[in-house]
Amino acid sequence: MTETLVEFEALTVRYGSRVALDAASGRFSRGATGLLGPNGAGKTTLLKSLLGFLTPSSGRLQAFGFTPSVSPLEVRRRIGYMPEVDAYLPDLTAVQTVAFAGELSGLPQSESMRRAHEVLQFVGLGEERYRKVETYSTGMKQKAKLATALVHDPEIVLLDEPTNGLDPAGREEMLHLIGDIVTLRGLSVVLCSHLLRDVEKVCANILVISGGAIRTQGRVEDLKKLDRDSYVVRVKTDDEAFVAAVRQRGGEAHRDLDSWRIALPQGATVTWIFETATESGTQIRHLRKAEDTLEDIFLRATSQAA
Repeated sequence: MTETLVEFEALTVRYGSRVALDAASGRFSRGATGLLGPNGAGKTTLLKSLLGFLTPSSGRLQAFGFTPSVSPLEVRRRIGYMPEVDAYLPDLTAVQTVAFAGELSGLPQSESMRRAHEVLQFVGLGEERYRKVETYSTGMKQKAKLATALVHDPEIVLLDEPTNGLDPAGREEMLHLIGDIVTLRGLSVVLCSHLLRDVEKVCANILVISGGAIRTQGRVEDLKKLDRDSYVVRVKTDDEAFVAAVRQRGGEAHRDLDSWRIALPQGATVTWIFETATESGTQIRHLRKAEDTLEDIFLRATSQAA
């Protein structure tokens, strides 16, 4: 069973009279987890609560065995945080910026400087580490922020929209780095992003939040499995006759781009599709087992808050 690093139960957080988290329950396990949700869903509130910046109105939040609102420093020294917005001091070079972050996390000055050189090399800024961060391109600034989040060797790294503002090549490079953090450095990651493709590429687990509540969570692989046997089918001849036969024989048919997603009747096997095609005088050109996409999972989960 995957180790749980952060767990929250019936967590409620308010801003005055507004409820930002409404009895939310979930967990972040070891590995890579995608934190998904529309704007205003409660993602940032959850991260701020985890960092100890907000005190919950009720419920329980535990991180590494500590309560963030009671022992914030014990929690923060185990967390690396890459914010969405730029966060650097003017006139400091990258190595100075990252080393300073290490000292703020409790590392001795010499150790902070050593680690700064190491992580800047890891993210690909080794040759540019003595340049001022304010002169960096957007992609370089994102890498510098990532280095700042890694310098103190945290147990879990919170990444808030890490591919924001990057071109396709820069986005791929950042996602590759995030994958290396998990597989090569053995750290855990919470990736907060509105780009479902990025999350699907990096994360084995997801947690979807909407309206301040957790709508679904679990392994992406498990959540993609459909409750009912379903196949993606393309036919060579008459679509209308085939679809009519599917529905007449107790199946379901829904358009899926240039194909049809066919849900079998209870207890039927894939042979049923070929029998239906023969009955309707059509020919199967393509057939594969259907899965939900991450977009399907996300839309279904967030529609619960509507």
